Amino acid sequence: MAANRTPGDAADPRPVHERIATDLRRAILSGDLPAGEPIPSTEKLKERFRASSASIQKAVTMLKGEGLLEGRAGSSVRVLAVRRQTMTPAAYSKPAEDGQPYRWLSEAEKKGRRPGIQLLQVGEVEPPADVREALGLEAKQTAVLRKQLLSLSGEPCELVHSYYPLELASGTALADKVKIKGGTPTLLASLGYPPLHTVDQVTAEEATNEEYEALRLPRQVAILRTFRVVLSTDDAVIEVTTMAKAGHLYSLQYDF
Repeated sequence: MAANRTPGDAADPRPVHERIATDLRRAILSGDLPAGEPIPSTEKLKERFRASSASIQKAVTMLKGEGLLEGRAGSSVRVLAVRRQTMTPAAYSKPAEDGQPYRWLSEAEKKGRRPGIQLLQVGEVEPPADVREALGLEAKQTAVLRKQLLSLSGEPCELVHSYYPLELASGTALADKVKIKGGTPTLLASLGYPPLHTVDQVTAEEATNEEYEALRLPRQVAILRTFRVVLSTDDAVIEVTTMAKAGHLYSLQYDF
């Protein structure tokens, strides 16, 4: 039987430069290192982290690759004006009003962001096991997939896989490779399946190859993965969606 251990028993196994980058990243994103200001000098960082100059430079290079720092060797390295953008799912999960665009688009525009949606794939597929379970499907059963890449101001921000029961989606615009005016919540409501209850499970995970390439991620950051189940009348599951965002650039806000 393993002996009882306290958190202090285990040393951080990560390479020194990754630990330095993690601490600096947190300070940048929280605002403790303000935009436009230089980061602490190499000597101060060496003393603070008991690290070599090479480790400090590797950490700085990582954060430059993430778009958090700028500067050249021999000059001060400064913090870029980058903060996590907050996404508020409750603001765009409801059907749009008559004649209005998908709420995700209109909410982004309200905040001065230029939104875009690229429809990558639509078709009948066998979903992953967790999606099948949520939809109540057996192994080998299929659903309709709508895969999209969302962008803000020309930069990819979210890779979305949305799955719909065949009996609901077949013969509707959900099964066609066309953008849906007002978004899928509006279409579902028009089909008699209004989205009434949404359950989100959010986890921090390493990116898959697909997510890494689609979101243009730097190597060392995690993604925020949202697993969403949307229910309608009589708690019928009408949609299961997975969404992936860069963890260092986005946060999710829920009001209780």
